Amino acid sequence: MHLFVTAVLLVLGFPFIVTEVVDSFSTCSSFFLKEEPPFIEGVLKDSTSLDSNRYKLICQKYEGEYRFATLYDINMKIPLFSAYKFTAVYGKNPHVPWMIEPQLEPLDGRMARPGAYQAVDGDYWKEEKKEKPEWNHGHLFPNGHAPEEITAASTYTMTNTVPQNIKLNSGKWRDMEQKVRGFMETNCRDENNAANILAYVLTGAVPGNTRLNNRVNIPSHMWTAFCCFNTNTKAWESQAHWAVNKDLNEPIPEKKLKQLEEFLLIKFKQSSLFNDICNSYVKDDQPSRWFSDHFLHDFVPVYGHGIPGIPGKLSREKKLS
Repeated sequence: MHLFVTAVLLVLGFPFIVTEVVDSFSTCSSFFLKEEPPFIEGVLKDSTSLDSNRYKLICQKYEGEYRFATLYDINMKIPLFSAYKFTAVYGKNPHVPWMIEPQLEPLDGRMARPGAYQAVDGDYWKEEKKEKPEWNHGHLFPNGHAPEEITAASTYTMTNTVPQNIKLNSGKWRDMEQKVRGFMETNCRDENNAANILAYVLTGAVPGNTRLNNRVNIPSHMWTAFCCFNTNTKAWESQAHWAVNKDLNEPIPEKKLKQLEEFLLIKFKQSSLFNDICNSYVKDDQPSRWFSDHFLHDFVPVYGHGIPGIPGKLSREKKLS
């Protein structure tokens, strides 16, 4: 049946990437620091999807090798994050068509429109024809962070992209990606071999309330974080950034990893993104001062359990369905 679906996709002219939808990220664990994928409450724990009917684990395999890893939400038709290792910069844009994941297509023998469980390039066509399009393909693993041509090409899969505000994508978000890339090139090294650049990166999206082409969720926010061994300070270091998915006039500020985890707690689900050596999520008795200053005064209790230390007062926002 898999071969049948692949053949149908070829006939229809949809390029596809030879990846693997897996039961556990242990298949491609090398893209995660200490081989530990994030914890996302109700979604991902111990490298395994907690709802395999909705949240798909993809080891992105291209030209015979694993290139990065993705957690994909087939209900929203967007990735929740992509994980990759930053080791060098290729510096060129590959000319390849957008690809889809054949294993996310229906495998039960019934007729179905390609893209039943994932975005396809056609979802963006109507948007591109507008006089002033608002959204375009937003890479989570950006090709500008890829070490060579083949890996850069592998980022052009629809399972690695979300509808991103076109001005944000080419403006302040790109500026931030380039600044982060420069820092990682200068400071991040393999702890056991200082000659090799190495940083672990997670980039994701927070699902929003609207859909592109009435199909593909448009994220409300974009976020990214990295952790690496800083060869200058001889210590593990992390940085985090996030932004509303709209045109921005001001640069995207650098934040601490814990601040991003607290932000994701509010906007989506409780998350622990990296190993503890990166100063990741800590269950404090009270939220951090930054968290209190930015959120406690206007938080609306609508979903889930209270935040540790203040039971019954706060809760997470309602999960989209």
